[in-house]
Amino acid sequence: MRILHTSDWHIGHRLYERNRIDEHRQFLDWLLTVIQEHAVDVLLVSGDIFDTALPSSEATDLYYQFLFELYRETEAQAVITAGNHDSPMRLAAPRQFLKMGRIHVIGEIDPDPGACVIALSAGNSSVAIAAVPYLSENEILPHVSLEREVEKAERYREAMRRLYQQCVAQMPAGIPKILMGHFVVYGGEESGSERTIQIGGATAVRASDLPEAVDYVALGHLHRPQSINGTAYPIRYAGSPLPMTFREAEYDKKVYLLDLDRSGADRLTEITVPVFRELCRVRGDYDQIIFEAGSADWDWRGKYIEVQLIGQQIGDRDKIRGAFSDRGGEVLLIRPPEVQQQETDLTVETLSETSPEDIFAEFYQTEHGVAAPDEIRSTFTDLIGMVSSRTDEENG
Repeated sequence: MRILHTSDWHIGHRLYERNRIDEHRQFLDWLLTVIQEHAVDVLLVSGDIFDTALPSSEATDLYYQFLFELYRETEAQAVITAGNHDSPMRLAAPRQFLKMGRIHVIGEIDPDPGACVIALSAGNSSVAIAAVPYLSENEILPHVSLEREVEKAERYREAMRRLYQQCVAQMPAGIPKILMGHFVVYGGEESGSERTIQIGGATAVRASDLPEAVDYVALGHLHRPQSINGTAYPIRYAGSPLPMTFREAEYDKKVYLLDLDRSGADRLTEITVPVFRELCRVRGDYDQIIFEAGSADWDWRGKYIEVQLIGQQIGDRDKIRGAFSDRGGEVLLIRPPEVQQQETDLTVETLSETSPEDIFAEFYQTEHGVAAPDEIRSTFTDLIGMVSSRTDEENG
């Protein structure tokens, strides 16, 4: 059986208010071709199908048009789970109808973990899939007053460990087993656009928390395609097929093709996603930027551009935009010297032990190049208090 692992489509995403629906249309057309050319039996989408919980009609139409083409043009089945950007109820609303088209959608966790287990067959081959959607702390943990974030993180890990063990226990014996999920695993590398920072803590699990008797773990949430060490079987993040930021455009995007035999994973192949619209970062002083914009050595046609100025001279921003526009490019952002993008020191491991106020302070410093003013930090602290008070009231 041949499985194609994808995730984090983020249909409807806008880059500095630029509509990217054409890029997503090209990606889905390409994906359909890959499924056809490689005779894929099962397509996995591990969360974040849409960029927002209330996607536009344009984004929704594109998604359902793809599912229709998948049904009409291939024999493939699909398993789709909700991510933290999706509305679980909205995504899963037509699930009974979609089942008739060989498409299985899981939006919310069922009290019976067995409801997440989907057994599929293709020819003489079968596979069992634990289709687990994104699960926040509040969805799977009972409220405990005055609990430290470290304690909550440990309870979250235990809840996830128990859930996946229950799923595996209800899978048919003698066939390969795949786990799907949309969460952070310790050791995973973030790209900065996943929006994993949450009021109340950022939770993660360890590879060792996952069951042993499985053949592949198909994850979503982190946008950089990557492998996680720590188990005898592959744990992979497929990543987002489109770069969500200019930083993400600095590495290739991937989908993973998994061949399963009766004993489990037989071969794993990376397939590079084409670049449908190039994102370019140009760095230099004002004169260098103007020179590069007009140089015959560079082709800016159809490209989105981020300019990072260095030195003391800011120059004429309109002239910078015009210089690239004359060559067919479009400047989406110009960063002056004092607000150049900085790398953050926060990691997945330290987020759960860092206060929301400190996370906000570093975020503000990263985005604006200066420390957050006292009045802004004070306002943020007040908002934290309001959210915490309301959460305590709702949880009794």
